[in-house]
Amino acid sequence: MYKRILVAIDGSETSNLGLLHAIQLAKDQQGQLRLVHVVDQVYVDAETATAMVEFWNAQRQSGEALLQEARSLASKAGIEPETTLLEIEKLGQRIADMIVDEAKRWPADLIVIGTHGRRGLSHVFLGSVAEGVVRISTTPVLLIRGEGKPKHP
Repeated sequence: MYKRILVAIDGSETSNLGLLHAIQLAKDQQGQLRLVHVVDQVYVDAETATAMVEFWNAQRQSGEALLQEARSLASKAGIEPETTLLEIEKLGQRIADMIVDEAKRWPADLIVIGTHGRRGLSHVFLGSVAEGVVRISTTPVLLIRGEGKPKHP
């Protein structure tokens, strides 16, 4: 049923758990897997531009390393995923928008994303990428709660 599965990763425990679920689902469905990571850039003024370029280069390298680790994990399970590093480059873009847009562009049958399940003030102040994806996506979304330790496929 789900042949094209997009999974958003950020290196957190809940993200890793989502990745493991997506790998197992791709195996079960004999589907394709696309791993995405979003680098969220911030507005930079001219005075800090040089330092910020170095910072963003480090962020990109970190994102690529995260995608490589996830690719390796999927490969060990017999899945050869595609990887995509997405970059927010202008004010107003949101991580959730980037994930949903990539799911449309690819096109995905399912988006898998980990959620921290925050409530109360932490939810109000921090918001939730997963909640944003659910709100705007026309593609089905599988939310994976961060409870317990992930099991390797």
